[in-house]
Amino acid sequence: MDKLVIEGGRALRGKVRTSGSKNAVLPILAASLMTEEPLVIPNAPKLSDVRTMLDVLRDLGSGVENNADGSVSIRSAQVPADKAGWENVRRMRGSVAVLGPLLGRTGRAVVSQPGGCVIGVRPIDVHLKGMQALGARVNVEHGYIVCEAPPGGLRGAEMYLGSAFGSSVLGTANVMMAACFAKGRTVIHGAACEPEVTDLADCLSKMGAKVRGQGSPRLEIEGVEQLGGATWPVIPDRIEAGTYLLAGAMSGGAVRVENCRPDHLTVLLDRMAAAGVPFQVGPDWVASVARDVRDVAHRPKPTDVTTLPYPGFPTDLQAQWMALMTLAGGVSVITENIYPDRYMHLAELLRLGANIRRQASTAIVQGVDALSGAQVTASDLRASAALVMAGLVAKGTTEVHRVYHIDRGYERIEERLSALGAQIERVDDREDSGKD
Repeated sequence: MDKLVIEGGRALRGKVRTSGSKNAVLPILAASLMTEEPLVIPNAPKLSDVRTMLDVLRDLGSGVENNADGSVSIRSAQVPADKAGWENVRRMRGSVAVLGPLLGRTGRAVVSQPGGCVIGVRPIDVHLKGMQALGARVNVEHGYIVCEAPPGGLRGAEMYLGSAFGSSVLGTANVMMAACFAKGRTVIHGAACEPEVTDLADCLSKMGAKVRGQGSPRLEIEGVEQLGGATWPVIPDRIEAGTYLLAGAMSGGAVRVENCRPDHLTVLLDRMAAAGVPFQVGPDWVASVARDVRDVAHRPKPTDVTTLPYPGFPTDLQAQWMALMTLAGGVSVITENIYPDRYMHLAELLRLGANIRRQASTAIVQGVDALSGAQVTASDLRASAALVMAGLVAKGTTEVHRVYHIDRGYERIEERLSALGAQIERVDDREDSGKD
């Protein structure tokens, strides 16, 4: 097990290129199960979550090739296995995305209940509700979800997939993929509007699916008999782009984040403007503007942020925004509406000298003059990013333990930050080995 050791106080400067989207590539990898022909992803990010999904696909009989040009090719078996076992699925919640493709193509799917980051309860009832609406029989047996299509296959239906916490991104993706093989027309109301869902729908369309309405809360899918292969570059990772932009801004540096989609970052840029944090925007890049953050006049203004489904403020940037607000000149309010328990990073930011208190799903952040280095423990992917950001500006040395979380969503983050001028290195954390 590794840790990141950071010497704080250096302004980041330079350029960083955004990788392919983690949250887009995982369901698109799962979509490879929907055809016997190859699905090629030229820009699949090199993340542990991607490796986990590829392991799940191998267990289902798929052939996987990591090509010399950096692309990944997946070719499903003629008759995929119908069971995705606990050993791999427990490692990542996104593995449940194989449920819809397997059910739609083979008529049966047995998938372990998923694991992943500990950020609160994340039920998959929306997934199962959608499969039942398509006519599937659904049971949960011995920790496995068992879905079986009725005689004659799945049938199109009109359904509502919204929930108390908004629309489910992965639930929408799963049901959409299953519906591609359902007889007749399926209409999903309350569909997630996230760019990652749109990217999946566009990829499926290139494979021969008939999907309309992507990007809106109403999706319409006309069932087809079969799909073909495709080459599909996934969209840039908007959360990675936002993280590097905020890291640059928090350090007072000038960081240009390239190969991104500024239109996917509209709400983040709006909140940065409200906080008085300067930035620049180009057609495919965003950049923080250098300033002396030691000057009180250049501290961020306090803000009020509430996480919401897209196009609202993303829950996956909540922890990073909290890190920025620890140095704001006043009191900020952050409300987590998507995963109300997603505050594992709060206690660790306190160890770095932040002043934060929680009231139910709301965090009250009183800005402080400076953070100080300390040993902290990462609890999940985005909490890891927030702790690294805080360590970059804290006085002294910060050690972030259990950074395997950050490898799930950020490719070689220590190398990329070092290239921007950070003093950060990955070292073997022998003291922490065996304690997970």
